[in-house]
Amino acid sequence: MAHVWQGVINEYKDRLPVTKQTEVITMGEGGTPLIQARALSELTGSTVWLKFEGMNPTGSFKDRGMTMAITKAKESGAKAVVCASTGNTSASAAAYAKQAGMRSAVLVPEGKISMGKMSQAVAHGADIIQIDGNFDNCLEVARKLSESYPVFLVNSVNPYRIEGQKTAAFEVVDTLGDAPDIHVLPVGNAGNITAYWKGYREYAQETPATSGETLSAVSTRTPAMWGFQAEGAAPLVLGHPVTEPETIATAIRIGNPASWDTAIAARDESGGLIDSVSDVEILEAHRWLSSREGVFVEPGSASGVAGLLKKARAGEVPTDATIVVTVTGHGLKDPQWAIKGAEAEDPTAAEPKRVAFDVVSVASALGLE
Repeated sequence: MAHVWQGVINEYKDRLPVTKQTEVITMGEGGTPLIQARALSELTGSTVWLKFEGMNPTGSFKDRGMTMAITKAKESGAKAVVCASTGNTSASAAAYAKQAGMRSAVLVPEGKISMGKMSQAVAHGADIIQIDGNFDNCLEVARKLSESYPVFLVNSVNPYRIEGQKTAAFEVVDTLGDAPDIHVLPVGNAGNITAYWKGYREYAQETPATSGETLSAVSTRTPAMWGFQAEGAAPLVLGHPVTEPETIATAIRIGNPASWDTAIAARDESGGLIDSVSDVEILEAHRWLSSREGVFVEPGSASGVAGLLKKARAGEVPTDATIVVTVTGHGLKDPQWAIKGAEAEDPTAAEPKRVAFDVVSVASALGLE
């Protein structure tokens, strides 16, 4: 009988902080596909894979961490959770809190969240508060709220979020048979690069299991971690916080990442890099993915691919390497960019062809003979 995926906590419970008594809050997250990127592979001369996290229940990688955070909130007896969000965290927190029978409050920066993501939080009945400020201001308020009131903070400053997100690295190794040479991903609040590096390190060494046993190493190596920020929100590249971050990639529009130190450690310990890409490069990568690879992502998710394209054109991507790029969120989160990208190439691309009601006309419009 085929294995039925049980969600990341149940699949990797020996490597996560849960017990047999823990009530697991899951929506079947994880188990996302690793898709071979044929056009990127041809361009780079390496084998490039896309870890498509948009296939999670709420459409982004946030679900991996949220299943852990909400599970631990429930275990602690919390009745409500709070998060600051540029969109994806709010959608995930609202859905998982509802699954757990808990109330959720999400703080979003005014005018800086896509309707696709806002609609998810609304649909799941979250209490949505728009803050007159940016994401960093929202996170500051969320932290103080959790310190002074009976609510459980579920942003990536919560270590359980990182624990859940590290499982994506396990899945990559389990699929490929070993760690890749390079792992590329977007960097916003920097929890994901932190989590992947943690997962890769744990899989490459003996690790104490939650049951008390010692788990053997699964992989023989760890990858170089390559992270890419948007130019207008690139504090890790600049070396200082950005007070007014600005980019079309709303998911990574963050000026003072909560996981700053651990992201820098992931870069340095892995022998990797953190660089920036322009909005133009992000939109080019966004279009590349949908038109050449058949993978539809939101703009922020394309920043890793934008970085890989940038490095390839500079001759800085090794050939004959195995490269995994995480694309973090589904394109339906922010769909208007698909139309804009297609229209940039062909102003009539988004307009359907109108023909008469007969098969010959349709065949003619399709160029069929």
